[in-house]
Amino acid sequence: MLLDDRVTIVTSQRSLWIAALAAASCSKGSATDNAAASAERTVPVKVATVEQKDLPIWVEGLGTVAAFQQVTVHTLVDGRLDKVLFVEGQPVKKGDLIAQIDPRPFEVQLHNAEGALARDKAQRDTAQRTYDRDKILHEQNLIAQQQVDVDFGALGQAEGAVKIDQAAIDSAKLNLDYAAIKSPLDGLTGVRLVDAGNIVHASDAGGLVVITAIDPAAVFFTVPQDDLPRIGAALARGDVAVEVRNRDATKKLGEGVVAVLDNQINQSTATLRLKALVKNPDRALWPNEFVKARMLVETRPSALVVPTVAVQPGPTGSFVYVVTKDMTVEQRMVTVALTSDDVSVIEPGKKPGEGVKPGEQVVTEGQNQLRPGGKVSLGKAGGQGSGSGAPSEKHERGSGAQARAPSEAPQ
Repeated sequence: MLLDDRVTIVTSQRSLWIAALAAASCSKGSATDNAAASAERTVPVKVATVEQKDLPIWVEGLGTVAAFQQVTVHTLVDGRLDKVLFVEGQPVKKGDLIAQIDPRPFEVQLHNAEGALARDKAQRDTAQRTYDRDKILHEQNLIAQQQVDVDFGALGQAEGAVKIDQAAIDSAKLNLDYAAIKSPLDGLTGVRLVDAGNIVHASDAGGLVVITAIDPAAVFFTVPQDDLPRIGAALARGDVAVEVRNRDATKKLGEGVVAVLDNQINQSTATLRLKALVKNPDRALWPNEFVKARMLVETRPSALVVPTVAVQPGPTGSFVYVVTKDMTVEQRMVTVALTSDDVSVIEPGKKPGEGVKPGEQVVTEGQNQLRPGGKVSLGKAGGQGSGSGAPSEKHERGSGAQARAPSEAPQ
């Protein structure tokens, strides 16, 4: 009975080993078949053509619009505000009459000063004749020298009184001019702060109205401090162009030039502050508006340009898939010099099999399904890609420096 049991156990173990070997053989064959099928599979991809062209390099930052000039108009004399001659929001020119203070008290002061001047001129003329007559009499030894000296002093006093009267007239005329309140600059009036009929004083804190000059507009924006060398070099070459767009960078609002680079770096944010003057004839830029501004720091001549989405990271560096004439892909190691907007500048290859050439096609979508030597077809790939053709230079990306080498990214 025991012998039969042992025979049964050995037979069962042998059957299990045979089944296991058969299963392994089938699995190996299936894997080989799958690999072969994968190698023969054609992957649909999207491609773009490598271009060689002059590429503008931009540095971008977030900013706000400010008035080029802003003045709170105050009265320079005390009195009753008779008229307000502007409409809120009205464009005004420098020198335009915008308000009138009651001029009558200052007209009275002017007439008083003019009367005093006429009186003192008459007294001066009398003193002059008396001095001239007594001087002749003294030469004839008819009067003493003391009398001549008294006449000369009276003449000096009369001349001094005339000058004081003339100063009083000038002061009264100036007050009359101040009573007619004029715009100190070209700009837009704001909300009226004082209504006609109120008594206004030169010491009033609020003023009458705020006038803002917005053409050109001032745009203050910040960029990472790592861009300082390139910005400094661009400013040393001359005027640096600036382009201002709305917050989501979909619409250009104006163009101008950099006016000022701040003389210190913000330590808390590690950023530089710049001021640009931007033409604003259509008033697209408004004070305190948030915008995106970018400045042209250089133009890279004859750059090899590919879409940034075509560049893939690898264990030994960045690479792209190049589509060959027989519709297979070749993996090329590349060195990215810098990234600007949605394109990357590729350094020329230093070794055979590195870099790209103008006119070659690189894969921009579908790379995750590719391997070197795999077949491809130019068709629809999953998701959204750049498509075929030249890489776009249109700026519609987020904030930060848009022309930055990989090693120069802000910390």
